[in-house]
Order: sequence, then structure tokens, then C-alpha cells
Amino acid sequence: MTTPPAQTASDPAPVLSVTNLRKTYPLPGGTRLTAVDDVSFTVPRGGSTGIVGESGSGKTTVARMLVGLVRPDSGAIAVAGQARSARARGAAARLARAREIQMVFQDPYVSLDPRLTARQCLRTALRLHRRPEARGCTEEERIAELLDQVGLGAREADARPHGLSGGQRQRLAIARALAVDPRVLVLDEAVAALDVSIQAQILQLLAEIRAATGVALVFVSHDLAVVRHVTDDTLVMRRGQPVEHGRTAEVLAAPAHPYTRALLAAVPRAGWDPAAAAAAAR
Repeated sequence: MTTPPAQTASDPAPVLSVTNLRKTYPLPGGTRLTAVDDVSFTVPRGGSTGIVGESGSGKTTVARMLVGLVRPDSGAIAVAGQARSARARGAAARLARAREIQMVFQDPYVSLDPRLTARQCLRTALRLHRRPEARGCTEEERIAELLDQVGLGAREADARPHGLSGGQRQRLAIARALAVDPRVLVLDEAVAALDVSIQAQILQLLAEIRAATGVALVFVSHDLAVVRHVTDDTLVMRRGQPVEHGRTAEVLAAPAHPYTRALLAAVPRAGWDPAAAAAAAR
């Protein structure tokens, strides 16, 4: 494995530090499957790190450990220098984690409550975490701000998930994640289920949100054409282990590991430009 890119004195302090994460699962006969082994990386405030690999590489397991959906066997996760125990249980621990790290899933239709309108969805998140009080604004003002931030209007605000397009549902899922003012957004194949033109619009939206809010992104994807355009650093995983880690431009221009080279060889859209695709779709 290559050495992770070192931070210099001028770099922002890491908002997310992951050290030696490991996760195994029991198998019949008393053996264990190692899903993730010795994964470490940092993400600075406002930074963006990609975790890439084929199906079964362990990248989604890492994402789920970051947000507390999966408990690691060992390792440490720290947000803004404060250790966050992914083993901690109870409602208070879950809420504390949720206020720091939010996740956007691949299929927003599954992750959204079909009974709630977009407005009700955001209201539920705000009340759970009491965010308008912390911001000094009213609940309705914050809902309007969130909808505007992700490009949804009054018409979409009163629609339920089945009345929204796939891209609109993903925008709503992003707005819900932003409602708690997280430091980190974890995106697990967040554009994989969308058409190429809609993918480009969502990626452009994420870039704008990142620039405006300073939220850090952890972008989990099998698509190196996507990762090329939305991440600063890239961690390549194979069979649960990191095999290469460095600046995205360097990793993709001159991959050091044969597995990374094999992934690049399978990319059919190496020249794809999300910004150009988004503009063409307008």
C-alpha cells in the first residue's frame, strides 16, 4: 500500500480521522470473514475523500462504520479531534453521532419516509436535532433555506417521495442530511442509480454545498470517472484492505498498484466532465 498523503502545517486540521478500522463477520465452522482490515485516512475541513473499489471491497462497510450503522471490531474514529465511539449505544450516542456525520444512501426512495412530504421530512429532522434554535431562525425559514440550497422549490416541498423524480429525491435526501449541520457527509454510491445527466447535476450541487458550507465529503463509489471530479484524495480498497492512497489526480494519473490500474482500465467514461454534462442537461 502507498503512504497516505501527509498533511503540512498549512493544511486545515482534519475534521475526520479514521485509524486502523477493522471489521469481521462470523462464518459457519467458527471462522470469520474479514470485511475491513486496517483502514486509516483523514479528511480536512471542507475536504473530499473518495473510497473506491469493486463490489465486496469493503468500502460500504467503512461508510457504515463512520456513521455508526456497523460497529467496528477495533480502530478509532474522531471528528474534529474528539473521539467518537462507534461502539457506544443508546439514543443519546446515536444523536451525537448524527449531528457530526450524516449519510446519503444510494437509493433515496428507500431511505425517505413515503408518508411524509419533503417539507415534513425536513421538519422531522430539524425537530429531532433542534437545529433552528441553534441557528437563531424559525423552523419554516430553515426549511425554505434547505430546499433552496438543494434546488427544490415550493412545488416539490409539498410532494411525497413518489411524486418526485430520482434526482429530486436525492436532493431531498441531501437536504435532510444538511438539516443537522453536520461536519461530514458520507455519500454511499449517491449518484449510481441516477441517469448520467442527473448524476452531473447532483455532483455539481455537492461541490457548491461543499464550497458554501465547509462540510467535508467522504464519497464511496465504484466509478472512478465520478471520483476523479469530486474528490481531493482517493483511497483504493481491495478485499477489505487499502491498496493505494494519495491525491486523486496522482492516483488516477499514475496508479502504483496493479488493482488500481485494472479499475482504471474498466472506466468507460474517463473523459466525462460533470460540469459540462450538467450544463448540457439544462
